[in-house]
Amino acid sequence: MPRYFFNTRIGDDFIPDPDGAELRDPDQAWEMARAMIRDLLRDEGEQVNLLDASLEVTDERGEIVLEFPFAEALIAPTEVSPTRH
Repeated sequence: MPRYFFNTRIGDDFIPDPDGAELRDPDQAWEMARAMIRDLLRDEGEQVNLLDASLEVTDERGEIVLEFPFAEALIAPTEVSPTRH
């Protein structure tokens, strides 16, 4: 299974994910990113700057697979994953 890394970018600050997670595909990485952001906003929601943050999900080569703005995690997902072509 491929490994995905969930790096956080808040303004100019970059917080790398050193461990990542083995997931079946980018769609599952999208689902995990959304869940991680929603949990963080629930626990740290008083920090307004988090709504300007984003998760940069990368693969094992360091290539960006998707960028997920925290603010978008508050929007209800569509029935079809946005990573499907």
